[in-house]
Amino acid sequence: MNIKHYEIEIDEEKPFANCKLERQKYSSVLTNIINSYSYGFVLAINNKWGTGKTTFVKMWEQDLKNNGFQTLYFNAWENDFEDNPLTALMGELKTLTTKDTEPKFKKTLKRASALTKNIAPIIAKAIADRYINTEGIKDAIVGVTKGLSDVFENEVLEYDNKKKNIYEFKQNLSEFIANTNDGKPLVFIIDELDRCRPNYAVSILEQIKHFFSVPNIVFILSIDKVQLGNAIKGVYGSESIDANEYLRRFIDIEYSIPEPDVAIFYNYLYDYFQFDDFFQNSDRISHRELKHDKSDFLETCKLLFTNSNIPLRQQEKIFAHARLALRSFTTNMCVTAHIFLLLTFIKIRHNDFYNKLKSKELSIEEVQEKFSSLIKIEINEDTIRQLMFIEISLVNIYNNFFKERYHRRKLIELDKNTGERKALIPSVFKENSEKEVLGILENINYGFRQGDLDLSHYVNKIDLLEKLIT
Repeated sequence: MNIKHYEIEIDEEKPFANCKLERQKYSSVLTNIINSYSYGFVLAINNKWGTGKTTFVKMWEQDLKNNGFQTLYFNAWENDFEDNPLTALMGELKTLTTKDTEPKFKKTLKRASALTKNIAPIIAKAIADRYINTEGIKDAIVGVTKGLSDVFENEVLEYDNKKKNIYEFKQNLSEFIANTNDGKPLVFIIDELDRCRPNYAVSILEQIKHFFSVPNIVFILSIDKVQLGNAIKGVYGSESIDANEYLRRFIDIEYSIPEPDVAIFYNYLYDYFQFDDFFQNSDRISHRELKHDKSDFLETCKLLFTNSNIPLRQQEKIFAHARLALRSFTTNMCVTAHIFLLLTFIKIRHNDFYNKLKSKELSIEEVQEKFSSLIKIEINEDTIRQLMFIEISLVNIYNNFFKERYHRRKLIELDKNTGERKALIPSVFKENSEKEVLGILENINYGFRQGDLDLSHYVNKIDLLEKLIT
């Protein structure tokens, strides 16, 4: 049984064979863009963290290789231990060298080393100015690298030489690329740029712009633009910086992968985490009141995940936690799948609400309002019955938990005038719904005999406070 979602295996011959989000069509669009503008540009794939960008770009990279492109994949987050991104980027390019192209690469590398010459004294002085107040100590630190006057004089003398080095570096790089790609552009993918150190991320952008803007290199930046924008503001120490305008200097084309169909992904996660091993266990489905757990679970997925914009990675976390907690239940124990999934969802996504439920801080009306605020799906004839059923089920277990049996708030009473039972609370999803609420409460208490369960029956297992069954 899986309790963690591992990276999807990428088949070399059919890289999108294991893609469950039907994204191959987007890779075709992006490859066509590269074919149409092969001279060189920077393309940003902009989606929020946790939406599967890394998996997509790795599948696309393999697809590009299968179509005759030279590619490089560079994870900026894993490599931000290197102070100078130029070192790391050149290190990636070195992997393309052959016996024939190695001389060209060595010339390029020599020019690259010249670009970083004599910057250490300036950096040392800048750090000293910022963090050290004593001038004597400051000068001593800088003096270890080079005298201050020597630094300034050297920089003036080196200015023209640096301009030439940049030009020659780009020329040599262009020639090296031309000899390695058989007429097709090199596709250089930079992933996780928004997760690495802010100054490292900005330095990569700057060096791509100034040193690597040569023919036949296409840079693919896999980013969360909002997070990268925050990094830029942090580096420059100002919230007033227009991060979007700053990024336009570097990005020629921006593309966002469309959100996948919600049902495709939650059905995939249901299968991946092997929920059927529990819900469809032959012993379990022999009990009439337990055999609908699978359909209840998946229908609740639809209500919670549709239109919610929940990152795929967080959906994975909800499913993984739910599957682990499910191991606290025996095969013939009542799970009430819709409530179990709802509470797991609330724990992961709305932990403050979850803790208030556990600490009995809310009234029944507040519980109903909080629950309704979570629902983003359109409320119509097809959804309202199920929403009301989950809402009243949540109210029932919370009310049972709130106080001892004989001190609980009554949800049903006998009408003295008519002799009929009536519900004492309406649903927040429908006005004048007491009659329908009564039907739900009677169903819970007398139909499936789950009426005496309280919140602790679920949260103790969800919080992993009970022994797992192996």
